[in-house]
Amino acid sequence: MEKIWLKSYPEGVPAEIDVNQYRSVTHLLEEAFSKYADRNAYVCMDKFLTYRELDKLSQQMGAWLQSKGLHAGARVAIMLPNVLQYPVAMAAILRAGYAVVNVNPLYTPRELQHQLVDSGAEAIIVLENFATTVEQVVAHTKVKQVIVATMGDMLGTFKGAMVNLVVRKVKKMVPAYSLPQAVSFKRVLAEGARLKLEPVKQGLEDIAFLQYTGGTTGVSKGAVLLHRNIIANVLQNEAWLQFKQQNQQLVFVCALPLYHIYSLTVSAFMGTRMGGLNLLIPNPRDIPGFVKELAKYPVAVFPAVNTLYNALLNNPDFAKLDFSSYSVCNGGGMAVQQAVADRWLKLTGTPIIEGYGMSETSPVATANRIDIKEFTGTIGLPIPSTDICILDDDGKELPLGQAGEIAIRGPQVMAGYWNRADETAKSMTADGFFKTGDVGVMDERGFTRIVDRKKDMIIVSGFNVYPNEVEGVIASHPGVLEVACIGVPDKHSGEAVKLFVVRKDPALTADQLLDFCKHELTAYKKPKYIEFRDELPKTNVGKILRRQLRDEKAAA
Repeated sequence: MEKIWLKSYPEGVPAEIDVNQYRSVTHLLEEAFSKYADRNAYVCMDKFLTYRELDKLSQQMGAWLQSKGLHAGARVAIMLPNVLQYPVAMAAILRAGYAVVNVNPLYTPRELQHQLVDSGAEAIIVLENFATTVEQVVAHTKVKQVIVATMGDMLGTFKGAMVNLVVRKVKKMVPAYSLPQAVSFKRVLAEGARLKLEPVKQGLEDIAFLQYTGGTTGVSKGAVLLHRNIIANVLQNEAWLQFKQQNQQLVFVCALPLYHIYSLTVSAFMGTRMGGLNLLIPNPRDIPGFVKELAKYPVAVFPAVNTLYNALLNNPDFAKLDFSSYSVCNGGGMAVQQAVADRWLKLTGTPIIEGYGMSETSPVATANRIDIKEFTGTIGLPIPSTDICILDDDGKELPLGQAGEIAIRGPQVMAGYWNRADETAKSMTADGFFKTGDVGVMDERGFTRIVDRKKDMIIVSGFNVYPNEVEGVIASHPGVLEVACIGVPDKHSGEAVKLFVVRKDPALTADQLLDFCKHELTAYKKPKYIEFRDELPKTNVGKILRRQLRDEKAAA
């Protein structure tokens, strides 16, 4: 296939990257631990963790895990928010020769049991706040080792009045639990300090992560991400963003949860390879607290989703920050809305570089050029070593300018779904393309525009309506804070457009919005129903859950 997008590449970005620079993700980590030993690697609640300390602590935990007789390639789950224990646990598992199973700490017992059983995880590292969830399901899983961490574990003996207050508050919020087999995080480190981490044979084709999909397309499935996949995407992102190794340390904002592939690759791994400092934000929903943390550091790299950018823009204290160090603001996880992108650029002087990807692609597959000065409305170009094609319903490639399913091929594409050969076969083409389920159009320059997910498409009297387009228009109204769009049954047109709106202006009415739509949307795209709400359902990453809204309407 002709890679027409290469003609649109910025100067200096290579067409291909060399994955064989590293033997494994462990090799990448250990290189950074040695190269940047005296630098701070992570900071959380004013407590710093150096690369040397991360090296030492992950060796201790890795040795402890090995002493428990886990076989090579065993799955170990991490159920932690963005706290200092996460990078220690993640590095320990990989260095010990095991695979990481990332778990959302807010999972219900049902969701957690599914993931532990499906992955076959034999150990789990969990923050005590969520240990009661583990207690309810552990007997129905293969988990034999439970390591329980506390918020104060790694904050030192002198934490400062504010941190001590936060830790005490968190302690009060810990539900009672009983896990007789549990071992404390501190005890694991202490016992591991008397053991030796045995080197393991590890290659690019070994499994590094089982990264479970959010379940927005049905049952949650484990995307098998090899060491090769993770390394490839780190190198692809670094090449695209044209970061040069430099003496000045880059500060990465790590507000999106590390158990999410976007934050894991772009913040944790790319930050580590470059000797950066990751600013861990345990609770990004606390916007005032988040803004106070941002004020302390010369932020350079800021990956986020549209809802988080929007929330910051609506906080008056955020506008008072110094944005002179901001270098790259990545937008992913969901569509970036023009109204948000325009306001962000005007305030910070740094554009939101929208990209596209998913768990199955480690995650980044496309990105806009970093030298853009205005919102493009596209997901950009395929990044180095990546091919994109647009397929029809029969799997045949469509000409430029026609809408079809986006398919991705590259070294960052997963090996398949864990223990689901049938799902893997359905998602992959014979020539190695992953079928995303997203509908897009590629133009003559190689830029792709997403029109929506196949299943989210609304059909009104035979015409296709794409919720992203409608939401983008409504979001530009000054009285709207957030919006979601779904299709609901309609006896006249088959389906009708329904909006769920969170007001910014309390006086905003449905009639005002409908009048606004008359000037922005053709007749069949205009909403027939508008429902105002105080908040919209979201994933923990901040992605609005249209499916939950659809399910509510179906059950009503």
